[in-house]
Amino acid sequence: MNTKHERRILLAIILLSVLLRVAVALFLGNGIEETRGGTFDQISYDALAQRVAAGHGFSFGTAWWPGVQADQPTAFWSYLYTLYLAAVYTLFGHAPLVARLIQAVLVGVTMPWLTWRIGRRIFGSRPALIAAAISAVYFYFILYAASLMSEALYMVAVLWTVDAAMRLAAALGDVGAAAGRRWRLGLELGLAMGVTLLLRQAIGPFLAVLAGWFLWLAWRRGWLRRALGPLAAAAVLMALLLLPFVVRNYRAFGVVGMPNTNVGINFFWANHPIYGTQFEAVLSPEHGVSYQELIPPELRGLNDALLDRALLDRGVQIVLDDPGRYLLLSLSRIPIYFQFWPTPQSSLLSNAARLLSFGLFLPFMLYGLVLALVDISRGRFSTQPAPSSPSSLSSPSSPSSPDLRLAYLALVLLFMATYTVVHIASWANVRYRLPVDAFWILFAGHAIDDLLRRLSTRRPRPLPN
Repeated sequence: MNTKHERRILLAIILLSVLLRVAVALFLGNGIEETRGGTFDQISYDALAQRVAAGHGFSFGTAWWPGVQADQPTAFWSYLYTLYLAAVYTLFGHAPLVARLIQAVLVGVTMPWLTWRIGRRIFGSRPALIAAAISAVYFYFILYAASLMSEALYMVAVLWTVDAAMRLAAALGDVGAAAGRRWRLGLELGLAMGVTLLLRQAIGPFLAVLAGWFLWLAWRRGWLRRALGPLAAAAVLMALLLLPFVVRNYRAFGVVGMPNTNVGINFFWANHPIYGTQFEAVLSPEHGVSYQELIPPELRGLNDALLDRALLDRGVQIVLDDPGRYLLLSLSRIPIYFQFWPTPQSSLLSNAARLLSFGLFLPFMLYGLVLALVDISRGRFSTQPAPSSPSSLSSPSSPSSPDLRLAYLALVLLFMATYTVVHIASWANVRYRLPVDAFWILFAGHAIDDLLRRLSTRRPRPLPN
């Protein structure tokens, strides 16, 4: 595909992406209310950002979720996203619509662009453009891009982290690459990882896997020595980004730990015996008890950090006391995590979003994954795809080194597997799957490209005159 033509198509896709997200942002306007299941967090972020903008710090004016008392410090919510909203409110007053529009434009531009960059390295130009187009119209992505929640920016940050990791790996493997460029890419990776962690700490286990991927790749390819410096720079910069919030938590709670205090609380709730062996994404009223009431009375007076640690200990003990129940409970989270069918408990908009995003593209995602696995087994990732071949890798020449394509694919699959396991083992919800959807659509683009090529080769040729 001609590069100029490809970029024009990409620009059109990005424009469509922005327009769709801006339209939803304008529809939601300045109102802050529960518009569909899973978006109540925007009410909390809005309230917390108003408090920060008014000079009250990270606290709520009344008792708030998950158990923080009025005017007491909280670290449950993303500091970075709260600061973003607080900055908007400081500059424009309490204007949620402005925050929605900024977010819609930023996500509308970057998400298809990063999807294209990653997909192009693995599958080639045309599958990457198809994946970018899917990203632009994916219903769930559109809705969350206009919601005052961390999800949309977090997905962009995850894509940025993977993109930066791929570029650093390519530079480390290129003997002719300047050392300064490798260090700059290492710093960019550190910035991306830090931003991602400050938006949502669920990325933590994957970052450990990412470090292992780099070290394994460096060891296998003989560039371990020149990789250590840039990777150390990435780790140091990431730590420096987290440090101010770690210090703030120590001053507020007297505890040293990660910036956000939500790991233990969520793990305790997710594995509470009240579920038996059947997990519920949202605790049903039939239980006659709220999430806060599940917290043992003797722990309710603790500050955020101490409560989080105490509940993590309780949650781990619950698992150790009955590992069989924990296994069955975790298995019951699988259909919840991958849900795409409508349910009577969900709103019309939620059901439509599921069907018109994951439900619509799931067959292509699975088909594309099978194609990729077949290509791996046949060694097709070790050579450049032939443009004239109808095979699943028959894209114009990839911009990345062909021997890195398999490593890039492995990185994407590692993220998808790690992130899925983390949520199956803790709290499963459709919105927690969305970062994985951002990579699933790469396989959907791969599949649709393959089907189009197969159809084009079967078109009957016109009869000669």
